[in-house]
Amino acid sequence: MQDILRAGRAVFAEKGYEHATAAEIAHRVGVSEATVFNYFRGKRELCARVIADWYDEIIDAFETGMPRDASVRQQFAFIVRTHLRLMLVHGTGLCALVLSEGRAKQHALADELSALQRRYTAPLMDVLARGQANGQVRADVPLSLLRSLVFGPMEHVLWDATLGHRKLDIDATAQQLTDLLWAALQPPEPQREALARFRSDVADAMRRLDDAQRASGA
Repeated sequence: MQDILRAGRAVFAEKGYEHATAAEIAHRVGVSEATVFNYFRGKRELCARVIADWYDEIIDAFETGMPRDASVRQQFAFIVRTHLRLMLVHGTGLCALVLSEGRAKQHALADELSALQRRYTAPLMDVLARGQANGQVRADVPLSLLRSLVFGPMEHVLWDATLGHRKLDIDATAQQLTDLLWAALQPPEPQREALARFRSDVADAMRRLDDAQRASGA
């Protein structure tokens, strides 16, 4: 079965889901198409398993490679760089497959893929939670929204790379993303926040004064 999965990964990465066929996968392995269907009920289930294995590899890289003694910011930078590197390590084909087919709710293994995605984002959620606990990450925004703030821009970068079929400078892009996202994750500056509240209070007071003057004039 591992030979079929390896061939499936290659074919799906090269041709995408729509143009990949079980016949070509079987041909690359040197078996009959019926043999492929002995292990998988159809092309979609095989594709789902390929994506699941890919997620497992990335999750393992997060869990085993995380620098445990590093700062929250350094761990955050590790997650950003590792995500970009592993999504593009074999070119853009598999990345496009994961970004598109991995989202399909009608997948034969939809429940398994959903569980993998929760595991996939868990290291980031842990880093963000510890950042909130020690005051390095803003605590006025839910973790789920911060997760979207981080993965959303990274996904756009990956889509640009896949749709444009261009080679991405992973180190430089990861550094730029880390700097940009980390700035957005910072707690609001107390002085700036106090100034904003003061301006709001003054504006409210001026509106009330204007209302009172209009009322007395009437």
